[in-house]
Amino acid sequence: MHAGRLAELLGRWSSGSEALYLKLAARLEALIERGEIPADGRLPTERALAAELAVSRNTAVAAYDVLRDHGVVERRRGSGTFVRRPPRPGRGVIAEFNPMFLHLLDPVPDLIDLTCAAPPQPACLPEVVAEAALGDFGIGYHPSGLPALRQAIAGFYAAQGLPTDPGQIVVTSGAQQAISLLTQLFLRPGDAVVVEELTYPGALDAFRGSGARVLGVPLTAEGVSVPGLAEVVAGAKLVYLVPAFQNPTGSVLPSHAARRVVALCESHGVPLVDDQVLADLTLDGPRPAPLARHGGGVISVGSLSKLIWGGVRIGWVRADPRTAADLARLKAVADLGTDVVAQAVGVALFARLDRLRTERQCELRERRDQVVRDLRSALPSWEFRTPPGGQTLWIRLPGVDSRRFAQFALRYGVALLEGTSLAAHESSSEHIRVPFTLPREALSEAVRRLRRAWENYPGANGGELALSGAAAAGDGDGHATFPAERDDEPAGRDSPVPPGREHLR
Repeated sequence: MHAGRLAELLGRWSSGSEALYLKLAARLEALIERGEIPADGRLPTERALAAELAVSRNTAVAAYDVLRDHGVVERRRGSGTFVRRPPRPGRGVIAEFNPMFLHLLDPVPDLIDLTCAAPPQPACLPEVVAEAALGDFGIGYHPSGLPALRQAIAGFYAAQGLPTDPGQIVVTSGAQQAISLLTQLFLRPGDAVVVEELTYPGALDAFRGSGARVLGVPLTAEGVSVPGLAEVVAGAKLVYLVPAFQNPTGSVLPSHAARRVVALCESHGVPLVDDQVLADLTLDGPRPAPLARHGGGVISVGSLSKLIWGGVRIGWVRADPRTAADLARLKAVADLGTDVVAQAVGVALFARLDRLRTERQCELRERRDQVVRDLRSALPSWEFRTPPGGQTLWIRLPGVDSRRFAQFALRYGVALLEGTSLAAHESSSEHIRVPFTLPREALSEAVRRLRRAWENYPGANGGELALSGAAAAGDGDGHATFPAERDDEPAGRDSPVPPGREHLR
């Protein structure tokens, strides 16, 4: 197994006060027990793993020694270290998931989590829940969605100059389910799906989980490259884009480019999905128009999760009536319909949408401006631009592997989402995504912790990766170097692919 892939599986192994080698050994043993590291699988060399995790080689050696003492692994002369113990019976290998979701599955006390960008519970929640409880929902099964909510969503699009019939709307349990249902409808194993080279990780997980081939198109300062899209669209079964406050770069696709994108997809008969989840989070200037304004075949995905609150789990798809009917059938098989009380809450939230949207935009604007000031003052070498909307900054760490820095930052109490988690083809290894959704005090503390981590990170100033100071606590090796991956280490799935060139494989 390649060291980079193992680092992804390890997740937040280094949080806590126990010695690093013991924490590393415990997490490795848990992965082996679950079958996520296969029996008889070869582990990375100690040097390779140490380099990937930004620890001393002594830490990796000591962790492997613990595993050997427990009978979990064995060293084979001239071949390396291999897993001996099979996974516990009755368990399959757990499917891959993105590091973005780790905070939900593996919460850590006193950790400032910058991996997920989401708003807090709204103050009006008790009021809207009480209002929702007064409804009459019949037998409660509404695969396409509660009629009142579909009507409210149709009105939401009509207000944007996009006349919509409620029959074009399918309500889903968040935008993630909307993307999953679209994946089921349009993609089969081996089919090509086109995305921006950097995009929403949940979409990448859905597409890869279906067995589809993900084709990444390069991004410009204004969003997806139209010439790049033209190179790959002909052979695709689906195109998925985030043109409004693009996740993670924050770019906005201009109207002239949007028209060309829609025309390209229509001319090749390829369904185009416009993820509009972030479109209402405009902080400077007008709201970007939906792509469906430029063509009737565009499929729009929306959600209340980023604008209001993710706990309600209300998303939707706007599509032509035939596609909407097909999605409703898939939705019925999946769960017979989104929770009807949550949908009633959604109706009450739409009735307050203008006020809630204004409040959310003001809050995000203040927090964005604060974190931009703090970062430019505390970490002047970090490179980023101020986005006109959305809820995150896309930051380049010059000359630094962001995955290794993210491992290091955990020891200072900050969890980061490194760039390759959002990349179609292992690009953006120097980038991190930082949200400005937390309370202002938490954002200030996060910047302080990141500054301390950066000041102590061995490679931050282009120097040799050498562990020292507080970051070495528990290692027992204050100045051990972290060599790069060995040339003879197999690359596996983590081999980098040039952006936008997947179609040449």
